[in-house]
Amino acid sequence: MKNHTFHDEPLKAGKEKEIDLKEIFNVMKRRIWMIAVITALTTFLGAFYSLFYTNPLYATSTRIAINTTPDTLNTLNVIIRDPAVLEKVSAKLGLNRSGEALSGQITVETIGASQVINLSVIDPDPVTAAQIANTTAVTFKDEIPDFLVIDGMKVLAEAKPNYYPINEDHSRYILLGAAAGLIISVGLVFLLDSLDDSIRRKLDAEEIFDAPVLGTVSKISKRNTTKSNIKNKQARSDGFGAKSF
Repeated sequence: MKNHTFHDEPLKAGKEKEIDLKEIFNVMKRRIWMIAVITALTTFLGAFYSLFYTNPLYATSTRIAINTTPDTLNTLNVIIRDPAVLEKVSAKLGLNRSGEALSGQITVETIGASQVINLSVIDPDPVTAAQIANTTAVTFKDEIPDFLVIDGMKVLAEAKPNYYPINEDHSRYILLGAAAGLIISVGLVFLLDSLDDSIRRKLDAEEIFDAPVLGTVSKISKRNTTKSNIKNKQARSDGFGAKSF
């Protein structure tokens, strides 16, 4: 008796799992058109947004070598993006931007364990991006003695305009649109299925009426209900009856 129970339970679990997967497949199959339409629409919107509403951005960078300790170098990384320093950069270039705005365009990081700072700038205009990077480096070099005492600082290489945008990859927005459409459509399909209380399966009928299903009626297609088909079936039935008689 124990052995029978041990072998029977895994079979039941496997059967229930198979039924659940089949039902999920059937739910998606019934409304596959909805999944296809919504996914196609969101993919188109992602491509449209990427092509017409995404402004190209350009990045460039310059490097500054500073003879100082690592702790002081970390402090300088913060000072170089300080709005007080960047306000002077904006004034020199005649930009209608605040120091806070410029700070959001600049990234400063130490290259490994060296004493070299990499200053990167992102801007919609490649020439302006290079001007901001170079002017920030020069201004920082002039202003830093007011904050800290260092042994020496040198701009290793001036930033040059980079005319290749960093956000020209339209496939990213297309894939995001397709993924969003697929998630939304599948979720909507299962939501509609959960709200639909119509009886589609024999199991549903057995659960509601607490009785086994004795028979089912197959789906009648339009092709089988035409006058010619009905007459042909009736003729075959009459002929069979005559021969039997």
